[in-house]
Amino acid sequence: MLIGCPKEIKNREYRVGLTPESVRELVRHGHQLWVETGAGMGIGARDDQYLAAGATIVDTAAEIFRECEMVVKVKEPQAEERAQLHAGQILYTYLHLAPDPEQTADLVNSGVTAIAYETVTGPGGTLPLLKPMSQVAGRMSIQAGATALEKVHGGRGVLLGGVPGVMPGKVLVIGGGVVGFNAAQMATGLGADVTIMDRSPDVLERVGTHFESRAKTRFSNHANLEEAVAEADLVIGAVLIPGAAAPKLVTEDMVRSMKSGAVLVDVAIDQGGCFETSRATTHDDPTYVVDGVVHYCVANMPGAVARTSTYALNNVTLPHALQIAGLGWRTALRTDPHLAAGLNVHDGHVVYPAVAHELGYKLLPVDQAIG
Repeated sequence: MLIGCPKEIKNREYRVGLTPESVRELVRHGHQLWVETGAGMGIGARDDQYLAAGATIVDTAAEIFRECEMVVKVKEPQAEERAQLHAGQILYTYLHLAPDPEQTADLVNSGVTAIAYETVTGPGGTLPLLKPMSQVAGRMSIQAGATALEKVHGGRGVLLGGVPGVMPGKVLVIGGGVVGFNAAQMATGLGADVTIMDRSPDVLERVGTHFESRAKTRFSNHANLEEAVAEADLVIGAVLIPGAAAPKLVTEDMVRSMKSGAVLVDVAIDQGGCFETSRATTHDDPTYVVDGVVHYCVANMPGAVARTSTYALNNVTLPHALQIAGLGWRTALRTDPHLAAGLNVHDGHVVYPAVAHELGYKLLPVDQAIG
């Protein structure tokens, strides 16, 4: 198969869909790789390294979108990229379609077969292609929140860990999944006063057992959330409904109740955000203030630590890329129901139920799509 890897063009996105090592592995399996010049520079991967791995370096992304059978990316295709996609082509990347009607419409109209990293499943309902970026984002959320809490960045001037004789900052983590767990690890490591909220008793038991006295757990309902948000110096939004828009758990009224200079970090912003006052921001302009509360809502947080993120991502995406390229997408999806869960759009139809429901499309069942 002819596989292409273009340079990412989203604001401050330094990750790359394929590392030189991943290219070498695909070439070893008999595939032809085209990589756009400079695609790997954000992680320190030079064109000559891709050449040594067996890739062909092409001058423009347009060549890749025009000729390649499968396009491997990191972030959702931007408008100018979507305009170049065509029927019969495979797109393999993060998509986050539910809160993005424009992207969904463009992919449907293009006729492309779009497989989304974030909805590929694993045993027990896990999301293995989303997990490494959730780990990165969860850990980064505390770094970003701690910086935003500094007075020079508009925050309250609170040090999360405190010092002897001064109370530590209060961190509220909403959601005890992968993002929330990793955020809590970082926050407890700094010595913050950490509370984790979730609606699942099993999740609360798991995180409670792990953190013991280093973090408190609390059931997430409206009353408890209202009280905890008002008390917090830093709130991490870490909720996820796979493939669907994130629920707006923190209301505008709750934001108004917060301390002046408190910080919200919305890690769910890729799926529309879990705070009513959230709107996507970029690494160039990461924060804004609503009712005296600093909001950090960068939609590609892991892009800031591109090398770590790219290698962590390739570890989990490469095996499926080999499946798709080696067997063809239909056979690969027929033989692997976990990979089949990644199919979001095919030949002018929405295949993923949560996206169809959220955006009002008639659903094409995945078994019909793969024949």
